[in-house]
Amino acid sequence: MLLHTIYLIAIIAEAMSGAIMGMRRGMDLFGICMIGTVTALGGGTIRDVLLGHYPLGWIAHPEYLLFTVGAAVVTALVARYLHHLRTVFLLVDGLGLVAFCVIGCNIARAEGMHPAIVVLAGLITGVFGGLLRDVLCNQIPLVLQRELYATVALFTGALYVGLLWLRVDQSLAVLVSIGAGLAFRLLAMRFHWQLPNFDTERVRGFE
Repeated sequence: MLLHTIYLIAIIAEAMSGAIMGMRRGMDLFGICMIGTVTALGGGTIRDVLLGHYPLGWIAHPEYLLFTVGAAVVTALVARYLHHLRTVFLLVDGLGLVAFCVIGCNIARAEGMHPAIVVLAGLITGVFGGLLRDVLCNQIPLVLQRELYATVALFTGALYVGLLWLRVDQSLAVLVSIGAGLAFRLLAMRFHWQLPNFDTERVRGFE
């Protein structure tokens, strides 16, 4: 129940972040709702397709579509006031990332997948919604840049699977993994931790 509640909060927050991106790109209301829904549910959809897990999450629970579309519409209506909630959004976005990751791991485990695939399923669930959002909005995906986003998802998934392998109680493993992953994400944003990138000067010889 705790994880399901966190999941609902996460898809609403991700839908709002997608809607904000759509508004920045000058989309109409339909486009805003579509981008919001893709951001919130895209990662889980890709995971389910790759794992052969049917019906897809939002088809089995169509109320998820109502939550995401509703969140996008509300965002469009109150957009001018959202800058006051930036800190809250960053917190909920980080919570959504690690919650999606743990949920993806759980679904892959239920399908009897290898631990490496379980972690990968968590990664896909956590980051691919944002990747699809950025591609549809014609910008380099955040997950492919230096910010620690996919790294946080990998850390969270690996920690969760590791705790379960050590036979830690599942509820405790969920709480520890989400707490540690969220702390990692917030610390990375606070102290600007980044992976190294490679400038174009290093590859000019290949042009």
